[in-house]
Amino acid sequence: MPSGDDALEPEFRLTETAAEANDWGLVLFSAGIPFRVARVPHGYALQVHRRNIERADSELQAYTAENAASVAAKADAPPVEFRGAAPLYAAMVVSLSMFCFYSVTGPSRPDVRWFAEGSAHASLIRAGEIWRAVTALSLHADFAHLVSNMLFGTFFLAVLGRSLGPGVAFGLVLLSGAGGNLANAFLRSTGHISIGASTAVFGAVGVLCGFEIVRRAQRGDRWRLVIAPFGAGLAVLAMIGSGAGRVDVFAHLFGLLVGVPLGVSARFAMQRPPGGRAQSGVFVISIIALLASWQLALA
Repeated sequence: MPSGDDALEPEFRLTETAAEANDWGLVLFSAGIPFRVARVPHGYALQVHRRNIERADSELQAYTAENAASVAAKADAPPVEFRGAAPLYAAMVVSLSMFCFYSVTGPSRPDVRWFAEGSAHASLIRAGEIWRAVTALSLHADFAHLVSNMLFGTFFLAVLGRSLGPGVAFGLVLLSGAGGNLANAFLRSTGHISIGASTAVFGAVGVLCGFEIVRRAQRGDRWRLVIAPFGAGLAVLAMIGSGAGRVDVFAHLFGLLVGVPLGVSARFAMQRPPGGRAQSGVFVISIIALLASWQLALA
């Protein structure tokens, strides 16, 4: 067990909410200070090595001082999240649809028409079959690939739906996934082939990062705290979007990178989620775009 300066201070900061503990963690992350957030009986504890206590305390005091005014203003502002369970339900519907489509296509095989006509084949996309950037998002290599994207996709799409609304969130995730596949096709070798919704999943991560970056900038946070969400997005990519085997790390990275400016644009365009009719309209348009892409692929 570590001792002395290498030991963790188990309750360096205590809070009743996970959100506040994660905010503290982002402050330390942006300052390059290792930390851990732990669940304790009376809430959440921020843990740091004892040798870093003085630095961590200084960073958190500066964060508290600089954001006191903005927190007070935020308390008086009306809520800006999309209320209710609609974001979660919409994310679950999208995941269920992915499962149903997989039951039709099955796992990846070159002799199956769905994969022959719908995969993101770089040379064919460059030749003008742009719709493959969309259709490839609904194809999966095997059942484990599908389940992974369903789980992470449901989580990130539901979180994004709280900030933008379920329809707008789905539209931006679809757009970022398609943009990631296009970038992958034009920046990789002509023989590269990509399938899977994971590019869109990391597009959702990118949109969240971009949205949060602008929110923090508008709040007047320090620049290190402003760009911390992008670092967090890269950390998520490193944790769940990379690995050996058939993982297309570049597709994941491009989805993330395309999602960031979309999230930035969304934050500038709207300070609160649009209403239900607009959400439904964007959701329907996104579904039509996906179906039209498959119509072009199979025509």
